[in-house]
Parts: sequence; structure tokens; C-alpha cells
Amino acid sequence: MNETADVVRTGTSTLGLTFDGGVVVGADHRATMGHFIVNKRVQKLFRISNSIALTTAGLVGHAQSLSRTLVAELRLYELKHGTSMTVKGAATLTANILAGRAHYVQILIVGVDDSGPSVYSIDSAGGSIPDIYCATGSGSPFMYGVLEDQFSEGMSRDEALKVAAKALLASAQRDSASGNGMDLAVITSGDGFCLLSEDEVSALLSGI
Repeated sequence: MNETADVVRTGTSTLGLTFDGGVVVGADHRATMGHFIVNKRVQKLFRISNSIALTTAGLVGHAQSLSRTLVAELRLYELKHGTSMTVKGAATLTANILAGRAHYVQILIVGVDDSGPSVYSIDSAGGSIPDIYCATGSGSPFMYGVLEDQFSEGMSRDEALKVAAKALLASAQRDSASGNGMDLAVITSGDGFCLLSEDEVSALLSGI
């Protein structure tokens, strides 16, 4: 895996969506090299602080390097300032990193702070766009079909999780570069980052 990290692309389906009190963030597991499935358990969803998460679409090596950098930078900020970085601050930091050197990735920064839940889409050139929901990667057209139809502001946690799971399932069924299961996490101001277990994801999918 490490020997081919620079040529392995995650193909990818990732998403973030807000709900009343928090955000849901998710990603599939498949990594591809052309039409070949290189790995079925690639991590594309990263906890970078207790209140902020990152998803990545693009080269695996660049994604892993960027996630490690952001974890360190957010921890240093917290130690230096005695408070956590805002979601907007983390998005701006990520955008500045991407603008400074070539990373072949598309990023979502999602999280919760005193201003509420946020989702930021960041492109490989460092553009940062806030939204109430967003999907990235090769599976995004199929996810947007679900999100545009079923997302509504003020959804509950369970409603948002169901919509996110449906969107990722749709991409897995139609996009050859996405699939092999999914990671889903919820971030709230009270509980912070909570990754669903495999059993919880399975139970969620069985109810769709």
C-alpha cells in the first residue's frame, strides 16, 4: 500500500451535512488505481479535533499527509491559545495549505463550534466554500440526487444519518470507484466527534 500511495486514488464518495445541533460526515472505503480496486478499507474520514473532521477525495498519500498536518496544527493552536480552533479557521488553514503546494485532493472540513454546525468544501487550489451540505468525489452526482431530494434544514440527528447513509449507498451502487462499506460520524457540541460502529452502520442501512 505504501509503495503505491502516490498513484492510488480514492475515487471516492464523501459528504457532510448539517442538522439541528450538529453535523453528519461520511465516506466510503474503496481505493482504486485505474479500474483496479487496490484496497477495500481505506480511511477517508479523519478526526482532526474533538469537534472537527476531515474527508478526502484524491491521492491517498496526499490525503494522509494532510490529515496528519491538520491534527498537529489544531493541537498546537489549542495549546497556544487555550481554546479550540473554529471550523472556519480550520477550513481557512486547510485552504492555505492547499494553495501553498500541490495536493491532488478535494477536502471537506466539517464540525461544530460556538457559531453552530458548518460544512466547508475546499478544492485542490485552496478555494473554500461554506454550505449546509456538500458531497465530493466521483460518486458526488449520485449523492447529490439523494441530498437535493431528501435534505431539509433542521433535521434531527437520526434523520440526517439516514439521509447520509442513503446518499453513500446510492453512490456505491452506481459509481465503480466508490463502495465497500462506509464510515459515518456525528459531531455535536455536547458529545464531540462520535464514529458509528460497524454494527450501528449495518443497523442503519438495514432500516433504509
